[in-house]
Amino acid sequence: MRCSSGHDHAPAPARGHDHVPGHGDHPGYGGDLVLDPAVVGPVVVGVLLVAYLVGAARLRAHGPRGWSGWRTAAFTAGALLAATALAPAADGVLGGGARGHMAQHLVLGMLAPLGLVLGAPVRLLLGAVPRARRPVARVLRLRAVHVVGHPVTAALLHVGGLWVLYLTPLYAWTLDVPAVHHLVQVHFVLAGYLFAWSLVGPDPAPGRPSLRVRAVVLVLAAAAHGILAKLLYAQAGTLPPGAAHPAAEAEQAAQWMYYGGDVAEVLLVVLLCSEWYRRGARAGTRPAGTASAVPGRVRSGTEAGAGLRRAADRP
Repeated sequence: MRCSSGHDHAPAPARGHDHVPGHGDHPGYGGDLVLDPAVVGPVVVGVLLVAYLVGAARLRAHGPRGWSGWRTAAFTAGALLAATALAPAADGVLGGGARGHMAQHLVLGMLAPLGLVLGAPVRLLLGAVPRARRPVARVLRLRAVHVVGHPVTAALLHVGGLWVLYLTPLYAWTLDVPAVHHLVQVHFVLAGYLFAWSLVGPDPAPGRPSLRVRAVVLVLAAAAHGILAKLLYAQAGTLPPGAAHPAAEAEQAAQWMYYGGDVAEVLLVVLLCSEWYRRGARAGTRPAGTASAVPGRVRSGTEAGAGLRRAADRP
């Protein structure tokens, strides 16, 4: 192509058409970086998994009630899912482009956090390291933790973050700037963990609202997630702004978002119903007139310490 100044220029590839960038295409993945941030994520997850397994083995060997193998399996599954999605090779497996990004976001934001939450890592910490109970109780009593840990706040961070990502230039920015891409990944994991913990987490939760409130929040969050997926499908080729993915690829990514989100949301519904059933069963065996306790609710002062001790004693 010859410009008006008489110089020849190779035509610039249209992003998302001639070549859709994957995470491995980000500038800075070459050998000029001493520490590749794409490797840091899997390494951090691996360290956390090893620490969890050591704590679980310690409780099984020396704890008064051992530790649930089911919780260990859940945490291990969540950690492996997160490490796989964060690994640089994930782009090659997932095919990159809109589909690869969506699959990665589903795993990091919904499926992996659910497994990690069901592993009850805080309860494991309290049982394996008793001296951690007092500082954990202080953290759980913080007003900021009550606000951030409320299901409404968690839903806004979790699903609201998806709306911001896919309806603003932020998504296109993640394709061009590796640091932004990695920060978005961290946000997905943390917000997804917070959302699952606030709804169904077995770990102690400060001021956890009633089952009815959590169920309403889950329904509204699922509706917002589904609406966003349908909007991305209807506007494929236009949304996310600036990404310029081929329309057929963007449509398939939106379908993955819709049906993949359904899988995680159905699991959350099953867990909520399971808690409702257990509470009903306990209420049926409790003598009439006895005040009911709210599972997982940590109040303050000595009650918080007692709640943590009870949580630590559960396998």
